[in-house]
Amino acid sequence: QVQLVESGGGLVQAGGSLRLSCAASGSISSINDMGWYRQAPAKQRELVASITNGGRTNYADSVKGRFTISRDNAKKTVYLQMNSLKPEDTAVYHCNADVTRYSAGRFHTDDYWGQGTQVTVSS
Repeated sequence: QVQLVESGGGLVQAGGSLRLSCAASGSISSINDMGWYRQAPAKQRELVASITNGGRTNYADSVKGRFTISRDNAKKTVYLQMNSLKPEDTAVYHCNADVTRYSAGRFHTDDYWGQGTQVTVSS
């Protein structure tokens, strides 16, 4: 009923840039927090950046000053601009959204995940 579809991953050299996008679709009343997580091989998934419905942002220390999260509420889309990329940024990046739906006479709020997009940074 709710889908998150990421795009924009790829292979880039160290120091380069990529922009990830994640579009939400389906039966959506409102989208609350949205965020990006990443998971490198043999590592746990970690928060990269998040943004509230009002635009307040939060970043992992490792990406502060290099990554910028933003959202377009009208398009139900969240973006992650990644600059000065490093090999250690290599991971599968997943979009996450806290979504409220109206179904069966009441509101439901659930967490949704995208399928992930691969980001590879070569040295």
